Amino acid sequence: MTDTVRLMSIGTFSSRSRLSVRMLRHYGDHGILVPAEVDPVSSYRRFAEEQLVEAAHVRRLRDVGFTVSAISVLLAARGTESYRQALALQRDALADELRAARERLALIDQLLDQEGATMSAITITHETIPARTIVALRGTIPAYDQEGRLWQQLMPQLAQQGIAPIGPGGVFEHDPEYVESDPTVSIWLPVAHGTTAVAPLEVHEIAEQQVVQARVEGPYTLISEAHTRIEEFASAAGLTFAARRDLDDPIEQLGFNRYLVDCAVAPPEALLTEVCMPLVRD
Repeated sequence: MTDTVRLMSIGTFSSRSRLSVRMLRHYGDHGILVPAEVDPVSSYRRFAEEQLVEAAHVRRLRDVGFTVSAISVLLAARGTESYRQALALQRDALADELRAARERLALIDQLLDQEGATMSAITITHETIPARTIVALRGTIPAYDQEGRLWQQLMPQLAQQGIAPIGPGGVFEHDPEYVESDPTVSIWLPVAHGTTAVAPLEVHEIAEQQVVQARVEGPYTLISEAHTRIEEFASAAGLTFAARRDLDDPIEQLGFNRYLVDCAVAPPEALLTEVCMPLVRD
């Protein structure tokens, strides 16, 4: 039988563990932090001092965003590679949330500083893009802001195939319309003419292009506004964009972004992106 002298009430355990009584009951009902003793008459729950270590671990997992069901699984997997992978995935998810929040903060700062006029951060021009050779990796991602998943695949492939980029790259959007989820994109980097590659990489030789280009200074959240400005500029100038039909349109007809500043090393307000929409060839 448990030595009740060494047990503490749920209130005392709550105070020492920094977990509310409500959450302790909730965890207990889900098989997490099960009380050392439950009085069969009063249903009072009592906890052992040794359970404070487990309570601290539960609190840390909760504080980094894991749900009750996930905590239950993680506690059972402690000390395994699956446990470490779960923590790493959660870290990546939190990093994505942090990046998105920083972009929104940077956009709010611009709105405040310019009293709603974000236009000074976007410059629209009619440009000629010289002929170029690119290496690309195509894939479908959960959302436009998740293209980092493809970059994590591309860079090791380039190293394995001995391909050296010669400048900053970006992304092509294959969908003929804006989609809310699962967009198909190709991330790309410029390479020397004559470069070859094997699957899953593709090499494209792109001829000189006429584009309407938006030079965006600031967070990626400004890219949607850049597209609006591009449309306004083209309409005023009587320019016509290359026709789009489906996912398999030639890459020369696709809109694309070129990232001049690496988001991994610069804050959102310091980013510099060129958003380009190809025009009908003469």
